[in-house]
Amino acid sequence: MEAWEPAIGAALVVDRERGTLRPVMDYEDFSHLEQVDQVVAAVPGDGWRVHWTDQGPGGSPLTEQVPAWLITSQGKATAITVDAHGYVEDADGADLFVPPGEETP
Repeated sequence: MEAWEPAIGAALVVDRERGTLRPVMDYEDFSHLEQVDQVVAAVPGDGWRVHWTDQGPGGSPLTEQVPAWLITSQGKATAITVDAHGYVEDADGADLFVPPGEETP
């Protein structure tokens, strides 16, 4: 969401095809808005890793590098990972955050 339409109070979103703002109600698949923190910075992962006890093949342990942390306007840091297939995800559900230089359990 980019703005509110002042006359009717509708949330406005970017329509990239038209190059304009459109009310969310114009989209037939619109269901609801969710409040999220705005990302204001990204900082290097600096050697941090995340570990899951059962997310690897067959429920085995899995550890991935954190190439970056996203920082929100509220000060929340979210670890970002890239898996073996190149998929980027947040690591909010990780079981453990492993600092640089420490062994993975």
